[in-house]
Amino acid sequence: MDRASLLLILFSLSLFSDLAAADKTLDLAAESGMIFPLSYSSLPPRVEDFRRRRLHQSQLPNAHMKLYDDLLANGYYTTRLLIGTPPQEFALIVDTGSTVTYVPCSTCKHCGKHQDPKFQPGLSSTYEAVKCNPDCNCDDDGKLCIYERRYAEMSSSSGVLSEDLISFGNESQLTPQRAVFGCENSETGDLFSQRADGIMGLGRGKLSIVDQLVDKGVIEDSFSLCYGGMEVGGGAMVLGKISPPPGMVFARSDPFRSPYYNIDLKQMHVAGKSLKLNPKVFNGKHGTVLDSGTTYAYFPKEAFNAIKDAVIKEIPSLKRIHGPDPNYDDICFSGAGRDVAEVHNYFPEIAMEFGNHQKLILSPENYLFRHTKVRGAYCLGIFPDRDSTTLLGGIVVRNTLVTYDRENDKLGFLKTNCSDLWRRLASPSDSPAPTSPVTQNKSSHISPSPSPASNESPTVDLPGVFRIGVITFKVSISVNNASMKPNFSEIADFIAHELEIQSSQVRLLSITTNGNEYRLKWGIYPPQSSEYISNNTALNIMSLLKENKLRLPGQFGSYKLLEWKAEQKRKQSWWEKHLLGVVGGVMTSLLVTSVMVKLALEWRRRQQEEATYEPVSATVKEQELQPLSSSETSNA
Repeated sequence: MDRASLLLILFSLSLFSDLAAADKTLDLAAESGMIFPLSYSSLPPRVEDFRRRRLHQSQLPNAHMKLYDDLLANGYYTTRLLIGTPPQEFALIVDTGSTVTYVPCSTCKHCGKHQDPKFQPGLSSTYEAVKCNPDCNCDDDGKLCIYERRYAEMSSSSGVLSEDLISFGNESQLTPQRAVFGCENSETGDLFSQRADGIMGLGRGKLSIVDQLVDKGVIEDSFSLCYGGMEVGGGAMVLGKISPPPGMVFARSDPFRSPYYNIDLKQMHVAGKSLKLNPKVFNGKHGTVLDSGTTYAYFPKEAFNAIKDAVIKEIPSLKRIHGPDPNYDDICFSGAGRDVAEVHNYFPEIAMEFGNHQKLILSPENYLFRHTKVRGAYCLGIFPDRDSTTLLGGIVVRNTLVTYDRENDKLGFLKTNCSDLWRRLASPSDSPAPTSPVTQNKSSHISPSPSPASNESPTVDLPGVFRIGVITFKVSISVNNASMKPNFSEIADFIAHELEIQSSQVRLLSITTNGNEYRLKWGIYPPQSSEYISNNTALNIMSLLKENKLRLPGQFGSYKLLEWKAEQKRKQSWWEKHLLGVVGGVMTSLLVTSVMVKLALEWRRRQQEEATYEPVSATVKEQELQPLSSSETSNA
């Protein structure tokens, strides 16, 4: 899918994750809120620490849910929803631009291979297909309600509208709610090939999960999203109303202007200087739209050029380089250092000014992404829009709490540590979750070993930006047939698939055998373009290992996780980083000096030879004979 097509999808994919730390707490008085952790899938420096304020939660039940995937690697964040009785679990893309929630059904004739098994209506005692009625489109037989969604990049989803209990995970205090969703019978394009199972629609529309919960009186007409920072991840989603924290800035959102979540953007500032753009440039077609399903930011050409030129003017010390993908004309710069925490020392802040003259400050992490092939290089995450719409994707609101106050037609923004916010929202509950056990996936799970995991393994609550250099784990495989040797290469590919990393990052470190049992030690390493595993990826891997949720093929036998360990990459000193260069420089200097000395000696020898040589015709100076000594005379 090309970038122009991405631009046209105002409803597609989404964001989030679970991680890190800071010192800011918000006065969020949640009134009837359901809270979902967001797992960062990959946008970009270390978040600033903030003063801690007390978080007041509602007495009403909350739904605590983790999010997974990487925004830059996958293009979205997912959350886990459970559908049916007993619940069947699905990874759904969080999308503020879509209004229908849908998952692939067992009856689907053209659905791709996704993260989880297809939904099986026959296994749910509470499932009902929505019967044909005047408020829906009906199938050819006039019996059932159907839906169909088509996207600009030619992907599509269609199926039967169904109703069942939707639950929000084992940590949720909220009782399962009946809701209408799409049971897919066909999907094409990116929807067919993506790893995520389906879409969780948070847009405006009667089929939106938000609208349905509001209509039931379960939550108020508001929800909030908070996306983790660059290489930190984490975050939260709150379905329900929260009290605006001090310092939150607001922008008007006109539901009659367009069906999307728009804001009244009026001006842009770079490094504190106004670009003096005509405000009408941000008001074309759909206006300025905030869409969690879009990765980057897209501006009309006039605004894009002004922002690009202003940023370039502020970074004269950085070198312009080619982007990581030759198919795109990315605007990238090298020389900003390898530590993302230092990026703000090189790139300027950008500010968005709204119609009420309030401003949202965008730090470099809100408009840059890391170059995947050149260390210490970053690229602009803003692009020109062929359309006249200004489309703001997830990159713009990293480490920003965004409140979609639909009741009062406004959107609120507050810069904060979204990873830390999730931990404060997701405090343990006194009461157990009211959901049934999850239907087991057909693929094999690694079973926990009787012995505990290695004491050296870090918890998944490590604060801040930690640099994991390698994650190792030992697995015991008991094969069904002693003559059948496991295909280690195939297992490595499965591990990479489950952990959502490249196959080259998975290495088999050691093998020991004892009859039918194989003990394998695996190592997970950073990609070639990085020095360490990104926080989001490391957290995802550690969570899967800690909770024994790593799925592996079951054709060889049973699996057992014996232990795992994550080792932080120690920050190298200047001498460690440059030792090879220093040694190389010294050796080169010695070699050059040796050559110079040899040349000088050779030149001197030649000069001496030339000085002692006399031609035959040369005049010889007469020399006076010296008298012989007495001893010489007597000898004679």
